[in-house]
Amino acid sequence: MNRIGTVRAVCISERKGERKQVVDAIELREDYGVAGDAHGGSGRQVSLLAVESVDKMRSRMPSLAAGDFAENILVEGIALTRLLPGGRLRIGSGVELEITQIGKKCHNKCNIHKTVGFCIMPTEGVFGRVLCGGTVKDGDPVHVL
Repeated sequence: MNRIGTVRAVCISERKGERKQVVDAIELREDYGVAGDAHGGSGRQVSLLAVESVDKMRSRMPSLAAGDFAENILVEGIALTRLLPGGRLRIGSGVELEITQIGKKCHNKCNIHKTVGFCIMPTEGVFGRVLCGGTVKDGDPVHVL
């Protein structure tokens, strides 16, 4: 383990295409994703976004909050977009994710894109598959393996 960051928020939503709500903790299930989240069981099991990416957008939209980009895990201190598919993260006391995708195609322009003129998820959203499940909460360490 060489780089370390910190979980700053964990979020879920019951329906796709909507902002996620901040919760105290999320449960990640192996080869499924986040329990109770709309993307569980899909090809994009878990979504991550860097606080630093959100901060770039806050200069144009100061009201942005955790979950507004529909991310499950907001991470501070790691340049997530520099990771490569196949790379791994360990979160907390044993949750392990494999990076499967950097960025995503947006089929519909989200409210953020309509308001600001662009969105960071197509280039800075990171998606992973759960290799080892467990609970993730605000303040947990995130290690790049």
